[in-house]
Amino acid sequence: MAKFAYQGRTASGESRSGTVEADTVEAARSRLRQMKISPTSVAKKAGIFDAEINIPTPAFMKPKVSNKDLVIFTRQFATMIDSGLPLVQCLDIQAKQAPNPTFREQLSVIKETVESGTTFADALRKFPGTFDELYRNMVAAGEVGGILDTILNRLAVYLEKADTLKRQIKGAMMYPLVTVLVAAIVVAVLLLKVVPTFETMFAEFGSSLPAPTQFVIDLSKWMQANFLYMVVIIVGGVTGLKAFYKSPAGHLLIDKIMLKSPVFGELLTRVAVARFCRTMGTMIASGVPILEALDICSRTAGNRVIELAVMKVRESISEGRTISEPLSESGVFPEMVCQMIHVGEATGAIDVMLNKVADFYEEEVD
Repeated sequence: MAKFAYQGRTASGESRSGTVEADTVEAARSRLRQMKISPTSVAKKAGIFDAEINIPTPAFMKPKVSNKDLVIFTRQFATMIDSGLPLVQCLDIQAKQAPNPTFREQLSVIKETVESGTTFADALRKFPGTFDELYRNMVAAGEVGGILDTILNRLAVYLEKADTLKRQIKGAMMYPLVTVLVAAIVVAVLLLKVVPTFETMFAEFGSSLPAPTQFVIDLSKWMQANFLYMVVIIVGGVTGLKAFYKSPAGHLLIDKIMLKSPVFGELLTRVAVARFCRTMGTMIASGVPILEALDICSRTAGNRVIELAVMKVRESISEGRTISEPLSESGVFPEMVCQMIHVGEATGAIDVMLNKVADFYEEEVD
């Protein structure tokens, strides 16, 4: 039987309240009438085990906000702002319809923050993992210039192109990595399992083996004897390399080696140039100051060598020089890029020229 809380009146009109046990609400009402009480309200009383238990989901178990979520939000948000809807109403609609629960929570907090009188750009700073510095600065420029819808559309285009470039790089890298990994596993299995079987068979012949065959057998014996040491060395080497890459000197050295490596070095240079030009062009077109734009571009370059080169460019510009001169002196950026940026500076259309360079190098990467 369940307990029901009730409120009612006796035959004399006196108010009564309390609890009564019954199987259903109707049974509880019937019992109250038997007790000469006219019930005005009857509701099941929640016990210790009836209450809803809301256990907060740990942060690591929550789904991350993907680039796709951000692009869809930015596109839809720009359309809503362009249609004349108030900012808070746009955020409220987006917070309710976002498919990602983590993103819904973040948008709800942003909406409440904006309602309290904070600017949209400052509200985005609560979630730097979702809205990076580039996003926040462009939104701030859009709010100041009154062209938030235009800025959001530019941001959506930029995010889409950046995501496409990232997926292309991952796809291009995946094939050779998988091929090398499978080849290494196959060779290890052959040397550890297959070759020893042939060694026993060759020993029965009683004659000397050709040098290449003897080398493979000796290699198999060595690998069987030192397999565990090899695993420890490989794991230790990878761990040590990761730790070295996290240090400033190691990060710079490895990035230099990567840029000078055959085939991949040329690819990585083009990727870095395309990313720099796309980010810089989008920010300048959105009204972000050049020095601030260069500071953000350096941190989003993805390569320490490129980052240092851009920071030197920023220092030179603060001393009154143009962008193209220090870029050319850095020796990192191709001469064609420097020349096109120089033309853009001369014609006053540097943002247009940067985006054209980005388009060209993205096609080169393809």
